[in-house]
Amino acid sequence: MLQIRKAGERGRADFGWLDSRHTFSFGEFYDPAFMGFGPLRVINDDRVAAGGGFDTHGHRDMEIISYVLEGALAHKDSIGTGSTIAPGDVQRMSAGSGIRHSEFNASDKEPVHFLQIWLLPEAKGLAPSYEQKSFAQERRDALALVASRDARKGSVKVHSDVDLYATVLTPGALVRHAFAPARLGWLQVARGALEVNGERLSEGDGLMISDEAEIVVKALDTEAEALVFDMGG
Repeated sequence: MLQIRKAGERGRADFGWLDSRHTFSFGEFYDPAFMGFGPLRVINDDRVAAGGGFDTHGHRDMEIISYVLEGALAHKDSIGTGSTIAPGDVQRMSAGSGIRHSEFNASDKEPVHFLQIWLLPEAKGLAPSYEQKSFAQERRDALALVASRDARKGSVKVHSDVDLYATVLTPGALVRHAFAPARLGWLQVARGALEVNGERLSEGDGLMISDEAEIVVKALDTEAEALVFDMGG
């Protein structure tokens, strides 16, 4: 079964320096039909103005992934990690027993556009940790495994039953992904337009996937970028 979550149905928070679209209930936005899906709890589509950012704040018991689409995001946290996240990078932060961090647009001239993803961890109270890797080339006209529970194929490790794939497709290119029985899926269109099993999706759309043996993801007339989640129930 496929269910489309249209981009225009998402919640929105606009603070001037931040324009954020919420696929699932978050902050002041509440939609009882979209509280999350499997271990996937948050997909926020964030645009941060030049010089703007999130001041130091805390998280606990959550796996947090940052995926930059345009620009660069500067990160600093209470376990001594500092980095800049660029397009093609995947950053994973395990909040565990507690972590404090800040995220700022690394530029004082250009905006940054990124997806922030929260996954429910399999256990509480884990030691906080951080990891970042680049998958810029691996995603080209392929499904690149960028995060997984067992860190296989060079992916970052998440403490959740989730395999996360990223792809950047040239016009007309397609990729396939098979789901094992009882697995759940979610596809998020980050840029461009796609066709998935005959369903047309636009930028910002999400697709809830259940009881599907396979999805075929095809870019239409422009380059497209998407994330595919393969999850336990």
